[in-house]
Amino acid sequence: MLDNLHILFAAPIFNVQLLLNGLMVGSIFALIAYGLGLVWGVTSIKNLAQGDFVMLGGYIGYEFGKHGLHPILALVPTAVLMFFFGWITYKLVIRRVIQLDLFTSLLATFGLALILEQVMNLIFGPDARTAHSGFGTVHLFHGMVTVTQIKLIAFGLCVLVAVAMGLFMKMSRMGQAIRATAQDPRAARVLGVNTDRVYALTFSINAAICGAAGVLIAMIWVLQPYFGIAYSVRAFVIVTAAGLGNLPGVIITGLALGILEQYSVFVLGAALQQATVVCMLLAVLIWRQLQLRRQRLALQ
Repeated sequence: MLDNLHILFAAPIFNVQLLLNGLMVGSIFALIAYGLGLVWGVTSIKNLAQGDFVMLGGYIGYEFGKHGLHPILALVPTAVLMFFFGWITYKLVIRRVIQLDLFTSLLATFGLALILEQVMNLIFGPDARTAHSGFGTVHLFHGMVTVTQIKLIAFGLCVLVAVAMGLFMKMSRMGQAIRATAQDPRAARVLGVNTDRVYALTFSINAAICGAAGVLIAMIWVLQPYFGIAYSVRAFVIVTAAGLGNLPGVIITGLALGILEQYSVFVLGAALQQATVVCMLLAVLIWRQLQLRRQRLALQ
């Protein structure tokens, strides 16, 4: 570990490599977390199956690639299919627990995650799979820094989706209805907003976002039926740290988590990568608890 730290100080160019990788990886984390934050803020459902939605979207894109459609082009049909999957999931599962207590909704989404994992394992098998993008590598600083083109494309697509979602939430009538429902569902119903439709649309948009993120992950990393939990934990870390309804905070926190992971892998080794994420989750939860305690003391 000390030798790796010495390398970072002795050769600053390694920091450039880690920062670039972290920003591009973190953009995908931020995309997944935005979908989770959207559902959490509007419906108060903590979707424990978030990462499994991502894996399912990745497998759908992988299957499109096997049948001759380039994974980049498969982003749109995958997002559409995941949108309808999210709508059906809402009607069958989420709608029945949305008005119930937190523990019931957590159990429902946890059960949904287990079902999705087993279904993906039965259909696609336990072996890790990768969708081949066919893109090359960009060399910077005389070849000392390398960035794969698919990561650059993924970063650009994540920025595009974030901008599109921001405009949709602010400019469209449905986006305004979603924001009104998130602030006060009862008042929104009094004003004529169909909150059930808003909930269904919100959950479906989240599923579509997860599908697009899954296709990008399939091209950059690997797919495996039980890898979804890792992305669920990352999304929870980002949303908890940034706060609900804070899109700029989600983006910044997602990018920061990506950079932190890259540094932890370089310094501590890949074996402790997930441990870094879990430790960050614990740190965020402790920090939030201390904030709540200060607020309670201030009110007394």
